[in-house]
Amino acid sequence: MEQALDECAGLLGSVADRDWEGVRAARLDWNCRETAVHIAGVLIAYAGQLAGREPEGWTPFEISLDEGTDNAGAVQVIRTTGALLAAAVRTTPRDVRAFHPYPFRSANREGFAAMGVIEVLLHTHDIAEGLGLSYEPAPELCDFVLTRLFPHVQPGPTPWPTLLWATGRGELPGRAPVTEWRWNNNLVIGTERLTLEGVTPAAATDLSTVGDGGFEWIEGGPVDGTRVGAGLVYKQYEDGIHRPEWGMYVLVRREDGRALGAMGFHGVPDEAGRVEIGYDLVEGARGHGYATEALRTLSSWALKRDEVRTVVANVERGNLPSQNVLARAGFTQVAEDPGHLVYELREPGEG
Repeated sequence: MEQALDECAGLLGSVADRDWEGVRAARLDWNCRETAVHIAGVLIAYAGQLAGREPEGWTPFEISLDEGTDNAGAVQVIRTTGALLAAAVRTTPRDVRAFHPYPFRSANREGFAAMGVIEVLLHTHDIAEGLGLSYEPAPELCDFVLTRLFPHVQPGPTPWPTLLWATGRGELPGRAPVTEWRWNNNLVIGTERLTLEGVTPAAATDLSTVGDGGFEWIEGGPVDGTRVGAGLVYKQYEDGIHRPEWGMYVLVRREDGRALGAMGFHGVPDEAGRVEIGYDLVEGARGHGYATEALRTLSSWALKRDEVRTVVANVERGNLPSQNVLARAGFTQVAEDPGHLVYELREPGEG
C-alpha cells in the first residue's frame, strides 16, 4: 500500500500546480480533480469497513475536502487516507471479513489491501493519461493485485499491461477487448465449526512450495495433498482456466483460526453437470468429523448451482477413513476399478 501511495503522490505532487478541474481523467466521466478525491474517498471507506468490521453494508459516511483545498492538499489527503487503510490492514486479524459487494459480499484484510492498491494504480493512471503524463507502477504491485483480485484472468507477458487490459484500459495481443469487468474477492463458506476459505492464486503459489499460504496451520500442516492441490490451482490460473469458486478451499477451525486441511474441486463442472471433489486433513485433525462437515457443506453448495447435477469423488480402495467420510456425507458408491472406488452425490430428485 505504501509503495503505491508513494508512486501516486510523487507523480501527482509534481503536477499539482496544473489545472485538474478542466481536464478529463482518461476514459472516466470525472475530471482529474474529481478522480483524485475519489481515490481518497475509497481508501478511507475501505479503512472504515475494516475498522468497523461492517458485515452487511457500507459504513454511512463519506469524505470531502475543505473548501479552498488545492491540488497539493488533495494529494496530501490521498496519502493520509491511504495511511489509515494501511494501518487498518496491519491491525485487523486475518479471519475478519467486512462487507464489499464484489462478488461474494465480503473481503478480508488482504482483499481490502489489494482493492486499495488497485484504486490507487488505476486512477493515478487515469489522471496521468488525462494530463499527458507517463506512468507505470512497479510490477510487483500489479502482480499483487492480479493474483488476489483477478484469479480468472490469465497472466500476460507483463503485469501492468495485463491489469490495464483486464480493467478495460488497454489491449493485449490475442485477447478481445474488455468492456465490462469486476474484481473477484475470494469466496468463504461457513459451517458450524469451520470456515472454508477460497485459495487465491497468490496463496496457491505459496502453498505449492514451502509456504503456509497466509494461514496458521496446526502441527503437521499443510500436508502433501494440499501442496499438490495448490499447485494445480496455480497451473489452472497460468493456463487461464481457473474459476475460483471451483478451486481449492482451506479448512479453518473457527475456535482458534487454525488451518486443518484443504478441500476443493478439480475443475469446473462438465457438460453433464458433474464436478469432482477431493480433500485431505492434517493427521492431528482427523477423527473429529471435520472432513464430513466440510464435505456436506461444500457439496450442498455445489448442488445448488444450476450447472451441477452430480458431485463425484474418487478414493483409493484401501482408504477406509475417506470412504467412511463420503458415506457419512451422503455419497453412494457407484463404480470401482482395481485401485479406486467412485462415489457420487446427486441433487435431490436426480436418479
